[in-house]
Amino acid sequence: MSTTPLPGIGVQYDLTTREHRHLSVVAHRDGTRTVNLYRADDPDACAQSLHLTGAETASLIDALMPAHHSPNVLHTTGLGLVAERIELSAQSYWNGRVLGETRMRTETGVSIVAVLRRAEARPSPAPDFRLAGGDTLIVIGTREGVDAAASILGRE
Repeated sequence: MSTTPLPGIGVQYDLTTREHRHLSVVAHRDGTRTVNLYRADDPDACAQSLHLTGAETASLIDALMPAHHSPNVLHTTGLGLVAERIELSAQSYWNGRVLGETRMRTETGVSIVAVLRRAEARPSPAPDFRLAGGDTLIVIGTREGVDAAASILGRE
């Protein structure tokens, strides 16, 4: 499986099955998903595309992975929360600044629960954690809060 960030849209996940079929899922920032199945004779040509609402996506996950239910797992869809990855560009205003300067929780209500840097994860970064271009911030909050966080973090 490979992932491709789609700035302003979300993330595209591409998979080639053992039967050599190309399938992609676009995880849109609004919580919807688009599932695309490509033609067997031309893996670059989309044969079918299906757009799913957030609730339909949750139902499909239940059908594909019924064992994912655990009392210890936070299922954000029913709670009005979303978790997302936001990448910090090298040109970002926040590159080299400390996390606390973003005032993220105060301004948006969003929590930054982890920072991914290269092959390393930093869970629960403190306010004095210095951000760097290329960091991926894992945020959780309301849809509106996450959108506001993406806007703030996208500042150049």
